[in-house]
Amino acid sequence: MHNSSWLGKWVAGKRSRWVTLLVWIALAALLNVLLPAVGDQEDNGAANLSASKPSVQAEAVSEREFPSGADIPALFVWHRESGLTDEDLQAIRKLTEELSAEPAPYQTTVVPLYQMPLQALKAQLSEDGSTLVSPILFEKSADSDRLGEGIDRIKDEIKALVGADPFEAAVDSGELSARVSGPVGISIDATGLFHNADFALMAATVLLVLVLLLLIYRSPILAFIPLIAVGFAYLTVSPLLGWMASEGWITVDSQAISIMTVLLFGAGTDYCLFLIARFRQLLKTEPDKRAALKASISDASGAIAMSGMTVVLALFALLLAEYGAYQRFAVPFGIAILIMGIASLTLVPALLAIIGRASFWPFVPRTREQAAERVARLGKGKSKSAVAAEKPARNRVGSLVVRRPWTIVLVCLIGLGLLAGAATQIKFTYDLLSSFPEDMESREGFALIGEKFTPGELAPAQVIVDSQGKDVSGLADALKSLDFVSAVGEPQIGRENGNIVMIEVQFAMNPYSLEAMGHIPELREAAEAALASAGAASAADSVWIGGQTAEQYDNKAAGERDMRVIIPVVIGLITLLLLLYLRSIVATVYLVLTVILSYFSALGLGWLVLHHLMGAEAIQGAIPLYAFVFLVALGEDYNIFMISSIWQKRKTMPLKQAIKEGVLETSSVITSAGLILAGTFAVLGTLPIQVLVQFGTVTAIGVLLDTFVVRPFLVPAITTLLGRRAFWPGRYEPVAESMRAER
Repeated sequence: MHNSSWLGKWVAGKRSRWVTLLVWIALAALLNVLLPAVGDQEDNGAANLSASKPSVQAEAVSEREFPSGADIPALFVWHRESGLTDEDLQAIRKLTEELSAEPAPYQTTVVPLYQMPLQALKAQLSEDGSTLVSPILFEKSADSDRLGEGIDRIKDEIKALVGADPFEAAVDSGELSARVSGPVGISIDATGLFHNADFALMAATVLLVLVLLLLIYRSPILAFIPLIAVGFAYLTVSPLLGWMASEGWITVDSQAISIMTVLLFGAGTDYCLFLIARFRQLLKTEPDKRAALKASISDASGAIAMSGMTVVLALFALLLAEYGAYQRFAVPFGIAILIMGIASLTLVPALLAIIGRASFWPFVPRTREQAAERVARLGKGKSKSAVAAEKPARNRVGSLVVRRPWTIVLVCLIGLGLLAGAATQIKFTYDLLSSFPEDMESREGFALIGEKFTPGELAPAQVIVDSQGKDVSGLADALKSLDFVSAVGEPQIGRENGNIVMIEVQFAMNPYSLEAMGHIPELREAAEAALASAGAASAADSVWIGGQTAEQYDNKAAGERDMRVIIPVVIGLITLLLLLYLRSIVATVYLVLTVILSYFSALGLGWLVLHHLMGAEAIQGAIPLYAFVFLVALGEDYNIFMISSIWQKRKTMPLKQAIKEGVLETSSVITSAGLILAGTFAVLGTLPIQVLVQFGTVTAIGVLLDTFVVRPFLVPAITTLLGRRAFWPGRYEPVAESMRAER
């Protein structure tokens, strides 16, 4: 607990408050003029896997030996309930002729259906004659925006040929409908969801924070102070990250920017409230607003800095991730929280110093003397709100905690333990399509493929082997014999190396499902066995499995590895920071353990809500790690703020009294901060993207558990039970003997 009075003089003095405000204004203006915005530097096509991963190696071999096979397909799914007509098929043939003569942007290949006799084309239809899938290939290097440009051009041509818009026609309407699915359609839809969500997310988050602040503090001026600070932080963070991305130092995508916005408003408002609450408290006993503000900065800055640092370090731990999407979160989120922490300790005090007591209008906190003077000045009975002498706040929770600590601890542990047990029932999915709304174009197209053909056509796997000059004609038969395979293509010979052979394999199930991913090792084993039986040496080093399913399998493996590495690192970093801050091993241990318990309880309760109330069959595999980093770091914030209050008070009063007062002092600010933080994460639940709905739901539940169970009950009850042992090995400095008597 270091004295921070120097900070108050620097940022909230008579002149320095204006200097601080002007510095922030100038900084935000200059950065936005000189540097690019982060939104202009999005790269939504960034790779998630390193070159050492098997699926990436397979892709490299495929690009070298089978150039056309390395392109990514857009699957145009044509459908008419009553059956595709000759006129429909002629229009489709004409489209392929036009695209062969004049390709769309970033298009590489189109199957020349116009060269196929009408009768032969009809043989490609589904059994009921209602559906046709025609692939168009695009450059592998094209990102989703460029792919969207090419698809839009093709859609315009289709509308001209058909004389209507089949992409707007409902699948079951009886009219000709068309949907773009496959890897290209999925990529475009995934990016489009985030593009459409950005503004809505920002607007909803701002509105929610503003409404909650108005309801909690009932002051229109105060409600805007945290929002102004967050706004300046965002205006500073955005160009800094944009510049870093333009220099190639980091990669940012739309998903990271969306969550960063929520994090800034949620966590940022919390840090502001920690300081504002202390300032409001001191204004009731300190007549000089400057002295009150400097004292509040001195009291709260250590906890705010410590809280911010735990979150920053936890987020930077994501740099250790192998999986690209995790790694891309680290720097944007870490820098955002760092700058927000600086804003809460500089800009917010400056604004409070400028506005003073009027920040809390119309419920202005005053000392008894000031309130009495105001009543006398206004005349008796003219302003009841002028009376600052408030009734002592009732401290039922604090009293209950110190009276019944064993009961509180047991009830909390049993309740949280049961919820944590539900986490063992969670089912995971890595199917990106399941994260889309059911009426999303690529998902509707995929549903038609699965219903009319086989879902494996959406994304076949590529089995590539180096025959080493041996006869591997038995490979196709070996693959056909696998019960999870529905179709096997003709062997293809490599362009540069004649020993390289590729066979496309279609799964008999959704190729993005966990079931299909689980068959990747079996597919590899079958290929290795066929290669070994042909007499090839080192079969294990001569087989590559490529395609979307293999990539998802590697994504899953990388994510599981990242959890094993990052979770212990985050726990270790937070433990180290708490040790340095509290100088107590005992307190550090139970603070960390309670937050970990809260995390597993949030996962369990989150699963119960998502599965039983919201109908989710499984949650995205990335949710546990995302939720862990945020919940453990943000949950520890509230513990730090409350335990800091207890640590300060125990120097002047008996420990049980310090615990009671600490719970009372921090209850309102942490409750309001928790509601705001949970609310901002819950805003993610309004988006049409299941991964964000699930992340927002689990994180919001975790924040609420920390706010209403762990912080007010479990942690102070454990502290009460441990007594002075909670400070070990630090020295417990008891107050004078006359003050030590405790009820």
